[in-house]
Amino acid sequence: MMGDNGVMSDSLKLKFCGLHFASPVVLLSGCVGFGEEYTRIQGFSNRDAGAVVLKGTTLAPRLGNPPHRVCETPAGMLNSIGLQNPGAAHVIQRILPELDFGETRFIANVSGSTVEEYAEVTRLFDQSPIDAIEINISCPNVKEGGVAFGNYPDMSAQVVEACRRATGKPLITKLSPNQTDIRENARRCIEAGTDALSVINTVMGMAIDTHTRRPVIGNVQGGLSGPAIKPIALLKVQQVHEVARKHGVPIIGQGGITTAGDAIEFLIAGAAAVGVGTALFYDPLVCKRINAGIADYLRAHGLGGVTELTGTLQV
Repeated sequence: MMGDNGVMSDSLKLKFCGLHFASPVVLLSGCVGFGEEYTRIQGFSNRDAGAVVLKGTTLAPRLGNPPHRVCETPAGMLNSIGLQNPGAAHVIQRILPELDFGETRFIANVSGSTVEEYAEVTRLFDQSPIDAIEINISCPNVKEGGVAFGNYPDMSAQVVEACRRATGKPLITKLSPNQTDIRENARRCIEAGTDALSVINTVMGMAIDTHTRRPVIGNVQGGLSGPAIKPIALLKVQQVHEVARKHGVPIIGQGGITTAGDAIEFLIAGAAAVGVGTALFYDPLVCKRINAGIADYLRAHGLGGVTELTGTLQV
């Protein structure tokens, strides 16, 4: 919530992996471009977010998947962009210098097709002014026939270990819901050296055009986001928190958050911060409303700060 002087309410401030966040709201990777996507919209400011996660970045430039890449679904959206990006060198040399690092914290999102690529992109960002690094382990491992790193604890741990050796910056691992046991994966990632966990990535799904009898998405399947996945995401956050709290590892909870009430549920379930993504597409100023709603809730319940809400679920 913003005061009359434009300063964020102190109750919303927190430290996340040693970084000062002015708000628990984090703008998610793929939804805000490279930090400039929404800045041209009147009333929008990156200062309303505790952090902004940049678009997924690989070592070499990528054109992404064939169209269609996005499909609206009931209470959600399917996307299969395919990590279109200009490559790590371009992002670091041309895009990062244009960002205002006084506005908020900026987090890089690292993707790759091999463990070695993850490590190299992480090393490059380690030498940049970026505040932290998020690892997207939902990418397919080309050396293992395309199976996703994030769906297998051993592979997840290998990626985290390699990235941990490549950087001293805070490392956040983004966990996939498309796996057998997210608790075990979280434990392995923590043991491998991750500083935080991002829970969850999109849920895999598809849509079919009944006229052509073909998939709507050019890549056949895509990641489902939006309110439709919120109950799944909440459960996964609660399950991961059971493991992470023992190690003092914070969670960015995400998946279908569109209101302050949604955000508060994730905080209660165990998230230290909350991610907003799909909601931005139809409500670019949603962060202001979520901040105000959380601040009102804290005040109404006699809580001095947002950290007092994290993990307070009564089971």
